[in-house]
Amino acid sequence: MDVRKTRYAKSGNVHIAYQVVGDGPMDIVYAPGMLSHLDLQWEDRATARFYNRLAAIGRLILFDKRGTGLSDRDVGMPTLEERMDEIRSVMDAAGSERAALIGYSDGGVMSTLFSVTYPERTLALVLLCSLPHVSDLTPGWIQNFSEVVEREWGTGASVRAFAPSLATNERARDAVARFERACASPSGVLALLKITSNLDTRPLLPLVRVPALVIHRASDPVITADGARHMAENIPGARLWQQPGEHLIGTGDVDSLADEVEEFLTGVRPAPEPNRVLATVLFTDLVGSTRLAAELGDRAWRERLDQHDELCRHEVERHHGRYVKATGDGLLATFDGPARAIRCARAIVDGVRALGLEARAGLHTGEVELRGDDVGGIAVHIAARVMQPARPGDVFVSQAVPLLVAGSGIAFEERGEHELKGVPGRWHLFAVMRE
Repeated sequence: MDVRKTRYAKSGNVHIAYQVVGDGPMDIVYAPGMLSHLDLQWEDRATARFYNRLAAIGRLILFDKRGTGLSDRDVGMPTLEERMDEIRSVMDAAGSERAALIGYSDGGVMSTLFSVTYPERTLALVLLCSLPHVSDLTPGWIQNFSEVVEREWGTGASVRAFAPSLATNERARDAVARFERACASPSGVLALLKITSNLDTRPLLPLVRVPALVIHRASDPVITADGARHMAENIPGARLWQQPGEHLIGTGDVDSLADEVEEFLTGVRPAPEPNRVLATVLFTDLVGSTRLAAELGDRAWRERLDQHDELCRHEVERHHGRYVKATGDGLLATFDGPARAIRCARAIVDGVRALGLEARAGLHTGEVELRGDDVGGIAVHIAARVMQPARPGDVFVSQAVPLLVAGSGIAFEERGEHELKGVPGRWHLFAVMRE
């Protein structure tokens, strides 16, 4: 099968290169590992064969993540939320409403987050040579790979880190050398490696609500078997399949791999419409509103409150959130990513000062229950409780949020342990620092 034309989707301000191969009845999105190159990957016969097998059963959508390959390179330190948005962007650009996701290596992290954030757009999840956390990398691997990048990048030496069996194969090293030079510069690779080191999807695994298959290579020098088992044991109903081979696709039997994936995907039945999704819940509250209402009088207070509500709606829309409802003198909104939710909260809290008002905000990321136009569930209650200790001008977040926005530039200050009324245990809360 010929390589398809490369096109570009827009994820925020970043251009993401993608290709569409095949025209089967099922859409399949392949999220690559740390390094990829849409054109050069077809020159590897084993990889091309695997892609062609996938394209024979569905419409295969391939892309290069930001910072590598044919996508925009100088993109700073993208968050996991921004990584996930690349999948949504290429699906939208390719006209795909729903797709099976295959996440290879650290591409499995963004695929996992997408599957729990957009279950209605996810048909199934395949985690191929992937991991949930940096602790599931082989001990010493990051240090060894970093040294290769610093000293030998562009020579094909990285093959030792991903497929030691090919280290003495001159032809393989030459191919890998060209791939290295085309994918990213040494500094770019080290930046991507730093992003990978901060990823953590362990809290998300129990929230996956789509059929899942975890595939591990028995001689993988990068990912430990414990990491694969952890994913399979914590994703409801997931199945673990182990195959001989190393981390690179071509070091194993690609036909056997394709057979397993095909059997899994073609046996999938349409999932029911989900009523639970992962979201970041935002509550805001005006401080001292009763006193101010008494001072202003009913009519003036109503006008001030209308201005407040208009500002809140505008900021939620500007930050791509969903305005759920007003809460008297505050709001409830949800977002598909915590960074946008935090920036929206900061904009509201700072913006109402111009109206002579003081506000505070609380955020929590968790699974919410969809109830028509409303939302419910423990995550909503937690977000409301997180806000309670906040002072005027504060934006408080739960302990789950800072991990999910690592690399975003958002800074936090720990505000100690708190008991949240009606919520078990003690919770570490953090205040968002002004940028």
